[in-house]
Amino acid sequence: MPGGTIIKALSGFYYVKTDTGVVRCRGRGVFRKKNISPLVGDVVKFRAESDSEGYIIEIESRKNELVRPPIANVDQGILVFSAKNPDFNTTLLDRFLVVIESKKIKPVIVVTKIDLLAPEERERIDKFRSIYRSIGYETIFLSSKTGLGLDEVKPIFDGNVSVFAGQSGVGKSTLINALRPDLQLKTSSISKHLGRGKHTTRHVELLEIGSGFVADTPGFSAIDFDGIGTGELGMYFPEIREKMPDCKFRNCLHVSEPKCAVKEAVETYQIQSFRYKHYLMFLQEIQERKQRYEK
Repeated sequence: MPGGTIIKALSGFYYVKTDTGVVRCRGRGVFRKKNISPLVGDVVKFRAESDSEGYIIEIESRKNELVRPPIANVDQGILVFSAKNPDFNTTLLDRFLVVIESKKIKPVIVVTKIDLLAPEERERIDKFRSIYRSIGYETIFLSSKTGLGLDEVKPIFDGNVSVFAGQSGVGKSTLINALRPDLQLKTSSISKHLGRGKHTTRHVELLEIGSGFVADTPGFSAIDFDGIGTGELGMYFPEIREKMPDCKFRNCLHVSEPKCAVKEAVETYQIQSFRYKHYLMFLQEIQERKQRYEK
């Protein structure tokens, strides 16, 4: 039975890339009865009805999946944030990092529009790059306009299924166009009134970049922590995860507990205060969500 990877889902059809081409497939009714939906990135087997049409028969086990964007079997998340217009947002970046970490997906931070920065603004962004690199996150500066960073970013896609995520208007489609000019993906300028880009990407699709695939997905302005408990949140901050074993209490939440190694690390500047502040913010959000569900 032939098989391949779903590279696009659109209007009820699933486009499966095989060794010989792309076959447009529908899902079997049994998937709907079991409330199973094929996702872009799924490795599937299908029954061919012709050289270009078929029905998906089987979906292989997924190593991970994301809800927003809806995609499976992701190797790395390319978190695209602009240095300016819209301004670099560490709170939103850390939200994405937590979710990506929780899915056991490797994060790569790409900061675009570096060419727009004045010298004092560049100094501030350079400090953030140093901080995130010290935590262990690969962080690349990029300007699709000048070409800065393109040679550095191209190799990270080879052999991987990557997903782009980040705010609208940060230049995800522009970056993909710079990597694959033949694609000519639609882009739009920033709305000065709204302060964000217009949504130009309408569906999830895997695009070939080098020897890998990249998902071009809609931009997001928020992402939640469904499925993440209060006790595990710290595991998705690498610098907090490193200090957790030294806390006096095993179930320490690093808020007001005595002899907390995480709080001591914040006080001695081993953990950045803004990162700890975001941890507390996310922890409160998870606790409030749990309280609503328990009512």
